[in-house]
Amino acid sequence: MMSALSAQKAHLTEVESHSPAHQQVGVTPGQFLGDVSPTEAWRALQDHAEAILVDVRTRAEWAFVGGPDLARLGKTVVQIEWAVFPGMERNPRFVKGFQAKGITPQQPVYLICRSGVRSRQAAERLAERGYATYNVADGFEGQIDSHGHRGVGGWRAEQLPWKQT
Repeated sequence: MMSALSAQKAHLTEVESHSPAHQQVGVTPGQFLGDVSPTEAWRALQDHAEAILVDVRTRAEWAFVGGPDLARLGKTVVQIEWAVFPGMERNPRFVKGFQAKGITPQQPVYLICRSGVRSRQAAERLAERGYATYNVADGFEGQIDSHGHRGVGGWRAEQLPWKQT
């Protein structure tokens, strides 16, 4: 019987062996380039050194739920809140956070949240500010199933690396 870690490694080997669905031939700054699956985002992050993943969830979500782990790719996830917990007001320093972290409009930016809703809003806003953006559809936790639990789709459901802090 295969351990969970062995199963994840086997899955990642399979994911990494397929060519990326979204080829980044000359990313155009200032465009929202659409939704991609978590696996497509992983492949792009793997294949394009300049591509980055930005987690736009709240500090509480990062601390208590966990998040994507890009260590295997030699990268880290950038964390910039789109909305500030607990009131969930939009972060007035959101775009400045990108500038402060040295993220440029020439870099392909993949945005992720819990379910893909906030990250899509953030991706569209950043595109208006000159960035080339993608939304990671279904986010980190995915959509809600018939029992009211998250996990239909998303980064974790696609068995991509993640960790809790």
